[in-house]
Amino acid sequence: MAQHLFDLTGKKALVTGAAVGIGRGYAVALAKAGADVAVIDLDEKTGQKTTKEIKSFGKNSIFVRCDVTKKDQVDAMIADVIKKFGHLDIGVNNAGIGILGGDLEFTHENWNKVINVNLTGMYLCAQAEARQFVKQNPVGGKIINTASMSARICNCNASYNASKGGVVEMTRMLAAEWGTYNINVNSISPSYILSPMHASTPLEVRARIRELTPLGYVQRPEDLYGPVIFLASEASNYVTGIDLLVDGGHTLNAWLTPLHREVPPRISPEQEIAQLKHDLAAMELPFDENGINKSLHPEIANAYKTAFGLTEN
Repeated sequence: MAQHLFDLTGKKALVTGAAVGIGRGYAVALAKAGADVAVIDLDEKTGQKTTKEIKSFGKNSIFVRCDVTKKDQVDAMIADVIKKFGHLDIGVNNAGIGILGGDLEFTHENWNKVINVNLTGMYLCAQAEARQFVKQNPVGGKIINTASMSARICNCNASYNASKGGVVEMTRMLAAEWGTYNINVNSISPSYILSPMHASTPLEVRARIRELTPLGYVQRPEDLYGPVIFLASEASNYVTGIDLLVDGGHTLNAWLTPLHREVPPRISPEQEIAQLKHDLAAMELPFDENGINKSLHPEIANAYKTAFGLTEN
């Protein structure tokens, strides 16, 4: 019975922001569970590598380039997916950005960029997916939005945290509206993820995250496989309007001291970085034994170094 509940064989899915990181993880998870997956991204070169990986599982996959902030491109993307797959069962809206900076100096232009991608773009995709579900048949479909633990804690800046808080409430509202069409709308809120975006993150920062997370390791894209399959499958047919927090317990408290561990965590530091190295290799980018690439998103590493008082070794 459990195998049937989580089986996505014959299902057709799309994932936005699927070239690397969280989105790539979602796409791989859905394919491993049996779905054909459309990879939606702006980065065609890397996105095509994700489609190649999905095809290696014996599943169909296409790449569609799309700027999710452009309604005409979103509508065209849905049409391309339907042309290839015939119908749509699962829409995973994951495309997102973050722009660092304090809010006294943050520009109106950067605020608009973050909100347009993270909130408006997600709304446009969810709306287009829902319209397709309604057009198809009474079976409906599953919509899954990527929010963040930043919807609950203040760890970045107002633009990013507001956009993710907006995703959670937008998800609830759409679930309330669209349940009448048998459409489930839910969101997933990850923690800090070892993705290429964090490939330049210093080792000291990874160690601090481990120390302040009850489950004791830095989250990997693989840790989202189960949640996305659950929300995409029949197992969640009576689940709608929830934000599934997947953070290893990081947000349970404002930790004053490192947490004491009684047993080793399930995942070692070496296991943490396996998917990160895989993603970097897919992007044909170099990395060291710790999965560090100092030239990739150095602004993130620099922000951490400033916060931690770190100096370059």
